[in-house]
Amino acid sequence: MPKIVLEHVTKRFEKFVAVEDLNMVIEDREFITLLGPSGCGKTTTLRMIAGLETPTEGRITIGDTVVFDAAKGINISPGKRDIGFLFQNYALWPHMTVYQNIAFGLENLKWSKEDIRKRVDEMLAMLKIEQFEKRYPSELSGGQQQRVAIARTLAPKPKVLFMDEPLSNLDAKLRLEMRTELKRLHADTDSTFVYVTHDQLEAMTLATRVCLMKTGIMQQYDPPLTVYNDPANLFTADFVGNPTMNFIQATARKVDDTHAELDALGSKMVFESKDPLGELAEGEANAVLGVRPEFLRLKTGTHKAKVYATLPAGMETTVKLEAPDGTMLTSVEFGSVDYDLNSQIDYQIYGDGIILFDKKSEKNIGKGCVKL
Repeated sequence: MPKIVLEHVTKRFEKFVAVEDLNMVIEDREFITLLGPSGCGKTTTLRMIAGLETPTEGRITIGDTVVFDAAKGINISPGKRDIGFLFQNYALWPHMTVYQNIAFGLENLKWSKEDIRKRVDEMLAMLKIEQFEKRYPSELSGGQQQRVAIARTLAPKPKVLFMDEPLSNLDAKLRLEMRTELKRLHADTDSTFVYVTHDQLEAMTLATRVCLMKTGIMQQYDPPLTVYNDPANLFTADFVGNPTMNFIQATARKVDDTHAELDALGSKMVFESKDPLGELAEGEANAVLGVRPEFLRLKTGTHKAKVYATLPAGMETTVKLEAPDGTMLTSVEFGSVDYDLNSQIDYQIYGDGIILFDKKSEKNIGKGCVKL
């Protein structure tokens, strides 16, 4: 199975830069998600690796083969890159049965009838669609059509499987089910998966690593829990996580390599970083304290706020608070709880997963805890 390497890859459409100087390595058998808002360059990146889009600059290598090199004029066609591509619309042949749809690519590759029968049977069993073998696409549900499309894509045994928002046409329950199947499928096939999505939940639950993009520039490329727990910048912190991270405006003064004095929420506090603090301007600097909702504990501590809204969802409850200075805060509590609107409540910021961002650069400059 191949490793995919992108070196200084850029794609311009006249004056518009869709992807800018992208460097990334996709290791053998990884499940990579390209994540970001619409127009960030994730689909363009996928299409450039697949050969469906020609980069303006850079070099792309799949395994030991250079498939694109702008400087040397190399551009291998998609058909020779040994890849499979799964689109948002399933693109099944309506006049062919499930069996015929899956077998179609193998017939074009001149496989023998015996090998085609054996491989299609394997795919039908793997995707649990044996009973639909003789049905036509119009006789299948969306989820069943999706499984047929996956089976057809995997049948030729591609080294890499590319997927461009393949679950976006399914309802919420079916998307959850298909996410589970895709994760199992990745383990069973030993293939490299590259998956485009704007849904952070899909990215978090499926990927071995997440590539988060904004306006064509990579923001962070790390395992999902690293992206969640240690975001590289304010954009990453805001985009990943639901409910989103609390961003508390603060002024900060660096005391030593691991400590900074903060003035936030009308209180003096000390931020203690696990590692040496990043760049912080001399004297007083504008900063942002990033607190995940699970690190804001209610009914304890010395901070006070007003209950703005309570949103119970069964397993957990989201509580919106308004601090005396007008800052809106979000806390998440396990179980079904309720609080009276506009009632006063105590809270504290606890745990060692609090992030300090420099407001000017928007970079993560420390992770640790706060003490009053």
